Amino acid sequence: MSEVKIGILGMGNMGSGHAKNILESNATGAVLAAVCDERVERLKWVKETFGEKIQLFSSVEDFFANANVDGVIIATPHFNHPKLAIKAFERGLHVLCEKPAGVYTKDVRQMNEAAKKSGKVFSMMFNQRTNPLYQKVRELILSGELGDIKRTNWIITDWYRSQSYYNSGGWRATWAGEGGGVMINQSPHQLDLWQWTTGLMPKRVRAFCGFGKYHDIEVEDDVTAYVEYENGATGLFITSTGETPGTNRFEITGDRGKIVVEDNKLTFWKLLQSERQFNREYQGGFGEPECWKIDIPVKGEGTHHLGILNNWVDAILNGIELLAPGEEGINSLAITNAVYLSSWTDNWVEMPIDEDLYYQKLQEKIKESTFVKPEIEIKTLNMSVTF
Repeated sequence: MSEVKIGILGMGNMGSGHAKNILESNATGAVLAAVCDERVERLKWVKETFGEKIQLFSSVEDFFANANVDGVIIATPHFNHPKLAIKAFERGLHVLCEKPAGVYTKDVRQMNEAAKKSGKVFSMMFNQRTNPLYQKVRELILSGELGDIKRTNWIITDWYRSQSYYNSGGWRATWAGEGGGVMINQSPHQLDLWQWTTGLMPKRVRAFCGFGKYHDIEVEDDVTAYVEYENGATGLFITSTGETPGTNRFEITGDRGKIVVEDNKLTFWKLLQSERQFNREYQGGFGEPECWKIDIPVKGEGTHHLGILNNWVDAILNGIELLAPGEEGINSLAITNAVYLSSWTDNWVEMPIDEDLYYQKLQEKIKESTFVKPEIEIKTLNMSVTF
């Protein structure tokens, strides 16, 4: 195979962006062969913008039966991601899925099993993993430079949204339409980076969500989540769409110092001696280990969506390692599900969560939702989401 023929499911903002990347020859080895969207106007736009050679489909069943493609990019509403991915794997197609992996882990776990069974290349559009700043954070931590992690804190509140944003679509910020609020819509990238850079997943979660705290919506727009890790470390994740000016600060404290990411800068406060060793051996009363403040140089620019797309295509053609394996999409979603379940039950939640209980609670929320959801079937491809 010298090129990968790609089909895009969903031609909203994200799907259209991927199409442009491919057709403007930014994606090496990729050819846009087909698109699918139930909206006639979007298919018309594709034809007028990109020409006659691309196959156009208004039905998923027709697409999977007749599209001449090797792989698919899934850029549809959240609920549909696992269903469409499974259908693609069953037809022997490679898959690149937009974030989040889905709405509930029970569904995503089935998607991962289908991916493994198919043997096809499966990637998740975690484009922030291409950012050299976060790659350097991961390198510092996994190399042992920071020592054993003691605490992680991420304040990500620069997601401000006005009421008019939520009023722009009846599906927005509803349990039936999106399956959640700021955690599942705006914060998946940070949730992914939180566990990807540190190599840690929480063992239990206690969370507090403000549902419609700052907006007239039914889902959460303010979250404070406290987590505990297997090694005894703790973490805090704070996010909101109701604060301005917002903050984006990621801080990780370890036995050998502290890393802070803020304002696109990486600072490492490096201890010249392990804090635990200093604590045991120092006899002077007041005192601290010597510490150097180091501004870590970060070279290069993040390649974002195009970087993940190129990486996926390269993995199909040449077998290179994926930067964002699709199976890892379940990790950030598992944290989100645990946060919701903790808030709904007003209690601690152990991880992995009780997936059946979560699904039951989510269905209760969907039944009470103000958005009357069309039956969630794979034919539903309306996609015009702006994150």
